[in-house]
Amino acid sequence: MNILPMSGRARVLGDDVNTDYIISSRHKKETIDPSVLRAHLLEDLDPGFAASVRPGDILVAGGNFGCGSAMEVAVTVVLAAGIRAVVARSFSRTYLRNAMNNGLLAVIADTGPVREGEVLTLALDPGGRLLLDHQGGPLIECAPIAPFMVEMLELGGLVGYLRERGGFEGRP
Repeated sequence: MNILPMSGRARVLGDDVNTDYIISSRHKKETIDPSVLRAHLLEDLDPGFAASVRPGDILVAGGNFGCGSAMEVAVTVVLAAGIRAVVARSFSRTYLRNAMNNGLLAVIADTGPVREGEVLTLALDPGGRLLLDHQGGPLIECAPIAPFMVEMLELGGLVGYLRERGGFEGRP
């Protein structure tokens, strides 16, 4: 399955969206099942957010997305809601790693020009550059993603990659 190109509706958030905003700790005490928790996605920022999400939506954020705790459920609940990508100016290191390991495309780019509801397309150009196309303006060049990471995402994350490949390149 090719993850790129990918298109979806922009769902714009601000800076410093922490993991407890993504899914509140009060719900994680009851369960960490993403299919249950998706009903509470980002409810502390917008109580109606989870109900408004459509499969294929793309989260767009400012800086420091996913700061806070290292719980993977802050990634898996996003995936359970049908969101396959997050584009942000920057990510916390732990969230970025958890996202890629679990098959959520995490893209670093200037998100300032993107507006709520715009149709976004993430695609590789012929030279291999990752670009973000949005209705409001010119193409935005994104930080590169290593080809093996794209392959890992296409296989559903780290576990799928290791099952398919039996290890990493250059290693038995």
